[in-house]
Amino acid sequence: MGTGEKSLRSLIDKWLGSNEAMTMRVIQFSRMPADRRRYVRVGASRSQGSLTIVFFRHDDGSWNVFPPKSTAPAMRAERLAV
Repeated sequence: MGTGEKSLRSLIDKWLGSNEAMTMRVIQFSRMPADRRRYVRVGASRSQGSLTIVFFRHDDGSWNVFPPKSTAPAMRAERLAV
């Protein structure tokens, strides 16, 4: 990962905090069916209730809370020489 990117652990701490009274665990990790990209579902139990966040792995190696943009088939039309 580059210098501007963060690890999954640091993002979990950013979004869920690092409170000793809270229990965090990985609920699910797998790949998305459409494009086989990785994701991790993390859950936290706290006194106010439970919370679940999904982190998606992007092509540059970073983790984000939004899914990567899917690549769509592209066609290019070239001008024919006349």
